[in-house]
Amino acid sequence: MKHIKRMTTAICLPLGTFFCLNGCATTMAPHYVRPAAPVSAAWPEGPAYQAEAAKQTQNPVADIPWRDFFVNSQLRALIDLALKNNRDLRVAILTIERSRAQYQIQRSDLMPKIDASADANFQRIPAGFSGTGKATTVDQYSVGLGVSSYELDLFGRVRSLRDQALEQYLATEQARRSVQMSLVSQVASAYLTLAADRERLQLATETLASQNSSYQLTRSRFDAGVSSALDLHQARTSADAARVDIARYTALVAQDINNLNLVVGSPVPGDLLPVALSETLTAVKDVSPGLPSDVLLRRPDILQAESQLKGANANIGAARAAFFPKITLVSSVGFGSDELAGLFKGNAFAWSFAPRISLPIFDGGSNKANLKVAEVDRDIAVAQYEKAIQTAFREVADALAQRGTIDEQLAAQQSLANETSESYRLSQARYSKGVDSYLVVLDSQRSTYSAQQNLITVRLAKLVNQVTLYKVLGGGTGE
Repeated sequence: MKHIKRMTTAICLPLGTFFCLNGCATTMAPHYVRPAAPVSAAWPEGPAYQAEAAKQTQNPVADIPWRDFFVNSQLRALIDLALKNNRDLRVAILTIERSRAQYQIQRSDLMPKIDASADANFQRIPAGFSGTGKATTVDQYSVGLGVSSYELDLFGRVRSLRDQALEQYLATEQARRSVQMSLVSQVASAYLTLAADRERLQLATETLASQNSSYQLTRSRFDAGVSSALDLHQARTSADAARVDIARYTALVAQDINNLNLVVGSPVPGDLLPVALSETLTAVKDVSPGLPSDVLLRRPDILQAESQLKGANANIGAARAAFFPKITLVSSVGFGSDELAGLFKGNAFAWSFAPRISLPIFDGGSNKANLKVAEVDRDIAVAQYEKAIQTAFREVADALAQRGTIDEQLAAQQSLANETSESYRLSQARYSKGVDSYLVVLDSQRSTYSAQQNLITVRLAKLVNQVTLYKVLGGGTGE
């Protein structure tokens, strides 16, 4: 029992001293102050944003889970599949695990590492080396506990490195949220693009059927001597143009499905593929952008950039601490004997305590260079943080500009499609009575077809704008 008490006392006293000194240590990192946002305190104003003035405030978009925003059941199922199978998101999650482990490794340097050891040494000393003039055999046995090369962090070098590792870990967590936010938006955009191209393909197919009927009618009139050869060839070119679009949109639909499979991370079941654009894509039709100061500082990509900035700031503390003495401690306690049976008897108790101080005197300027590198890295991180805010501000402003004008564009395009359809109907009636040539009918048909295709494009733009605005305002990160 006496041996155990002595060993416990010998361990506790040095370790208690280590913890007390480390607990008083501070870092030499500069005090962190968040850089001012290099953007306006309000969103842009002007004709494109006039619709924003009447918007009522509501819950921030970042607080609206994607399940509450998207109400289309097919799209919800696709987003669920993507969150389970997308490889980019999987890499982001694994990167978090890696950063967490690195942080734990760095944090462990603040604690002494205690190792248990047991040694046996057998040695024969020749007569010429022996003090007695006779060859002897020496047996040595020892057991003990030891602290190997523990740095006493008086100047905060290890703590600064730990803080840097922590900020890197937090940055990877924000990176995962950013990947999820983008993934939700990607799935929705790919889903809508496929729906629009399928609708365009259907329109081209219906147009081809109509043009084939017109061609057959014109051919009958040509055979009867009522229509000219020019009318016949013009009717044929209109049908061929529709065939070209069918082939093009067929390829686009296939490519859209391939893209959706890639984004989702697995083959998409056929029952989850859209047939046409749905006007009930989202539950929240109008979202409030809020203030830039509130919106931008909650986006995960900006939080990621700020964590990286804090990490670079902590690295300066580690670089500054390199100019000061480095204190390392080596300690061990245990028992030793020349006989295995006497290892824990008598005066077999042994201990050692070896502090070591190293002070940099001449290093060829490496410490100054390392400090300069750390400071420049911090300045680079500041610029990257500011650029992330500027980019986010521009993305939100662009989405708001499109939202402020898309309804008027959609209304105008709908009116254009209606008017061209009526013109096409009237031109057919006038042609059948011999008032106009078939060229007028052909021109009206082309205008109608183009207006209907453009109407699909504008409807797609409106729906994609809703998705984009949800994304750029920080939505899509929560369940």
